[in-house]
Amino acid sequence: MNSFSAIADPTRRRIMESLAQGPLSSGEIAGLFQISAPAVSQHLKTLREAGLVQVRIEAQWRIYELDREGVDKLVAWVSMLGSSEMAGCDYRKHY
Repeated sequence: MNSFSAIADPTRRRIMESLAQGPLSSGEIAGLFQISAPAVSQHLKTLREAGLVQVRIEAQWRIYELDREGVDKLVAWVSMLGSSEMAGCDYRKHY
């Protein structure tokens, strides 16, 4: 799944907003939302596969945090849309 499809879901956007404040365990993330732990895991998997979230294991915990490189690429692309750099540009040459 690409990053735009991943952030199309409002729950995944809220998860990313929470992770922007700092790393959280999957249990902490599940506690922030009124959805099941398996649903949170699926959302985290989607974000991870899109390159927007990374996970590390500490003892028995899975700790999630934003993947800054992936988020920066997404932000840069969106910013470029509004820039004069893309005005009159054939976007097909970029992708």
